[in-house]
Amino acid sequence: MAHAYTPGLRVAERTTIRKTRRLPLAGDVHVQQGDRVAAQQIVASTSLPGNVQSVNVANRLGCSPGEVPEHMRFAEGDSVQQGDLLAETKGLWGFFKAGCESPTTGTVETISGVTGQVLLRGAPLRVELPAYLDGTVVEVMPNEGVVVEAVGALVQGIFGLGGETFGRLRVVADSPEAPLTAAVMDDSCRGAVVVGGSLISGEGLRAALEAGAVGVVAGGIEDSEVDAFLGYPLGVAITGQEGKGITVIVTEGFGRMAMAPHTFELLQSREGRRASINGATQIRAGVIRPEIVVPAENGQRPEGMPVAAEEAGLTIGSPIRIIREPYFGLLATVAGLPEALQEVQTEAHVRVLAARLDDGREVVIPRANVELIQR
Repeated sequence: MAHAYTPGLRVAERTTIRKTRRLPLAGDVHVQQGDRVAAQQIVASTSLPGNVQSVNVANRLGCSPGEVPEHMRFAEGDSVQQGDLLAETKGLWGFFKAGCESPTTGTVETISGVTGQVLLRGAPLRVELPAYLDGTVVEVMPNEGVVVEAVGALVQGIFGLGGETFGRLRVVADSPEAPLTAAVMDDSCRGAVVVGGSLISGEGLRAALEAGAVGVVAGGIEDSEVDAFLGYPLGVAITGQEGKGITVIVTEGFGRMAMAPHTFELLQSREGRRASINGATQIRAGVIRPEIVVPAENGQRPEGMPVAAEEAGLTIGSPIRIIREPYFGLLATVAGLPEALQEVQTEAHVRVLAARLDDGREVVIPRANVELIQR
């Protein structure tokens, strides 16, 4: 039977996670297939060309563009240091010379007698790619990167800020309803991924940053607190490059929303274990979800265990989250999947499902209004 596309949110106690670690340019791979790697271990590296800076030498010397090459003290390809004298006029009887110093350290890339400009290429930018997971290298792409595999727990979130990082899990909330406030932050949070319950308050987020936490996880966050923390309104583009020194992951949505009990219990059961987290989020085509990965003790996939569970459609009993009003944010299970289209409040005829809420109520809602929680 055909079914409407339902976005999935994975919360798995034990699954296989594979991450492709690919360099932006060809470089060197430092590990071999079958090697065990730690999350922070550099598995590949390369150097990106430095930034280009243009220097208007003709203007600085007060000469015509065509005279610039004869006044240069360095040739194309030469290395220069910041403050070196790039070019100098001969002056009059050895006096009244005009000079032009290099504004940066790098290499002389181009000297133009047409524009009078000199292009300086800055020092190469070193790029080092960590493994991100405690796992095993299962594939090596020569000069490009590797694929790292680990077996462990995986929790996908709704929204996140900040990029990849790793630290031990520190659960500071005693229930999924408890907020993550400044009062629970102490020295035990340094270097940790701090897990709360229903809400990351603005004060709690700032306190976590001051305490040295590398990440925070909770059910919800106020959108106004996100803007205040960033210092600018959050747009709809991909997140993950904020550079605030901490990664934030929200598992349920905006506002005060208790973390799903299954998610909270899963993270609580991994207390003290090292987790790899990434807050990068994209809600448009090519959806990217923030994630928390907690590799198992040995991190290796048992013989015969599939690489990843196949994604299934909605079935009776499937756990779901409702993502639109009037039941936004509530957890439920699928109680029925009528085949016939039904008319909804907007007078459109759509595919619907019957959802049994946690309080026992049964409601009928469009299938497009739910998100499947894959376990």
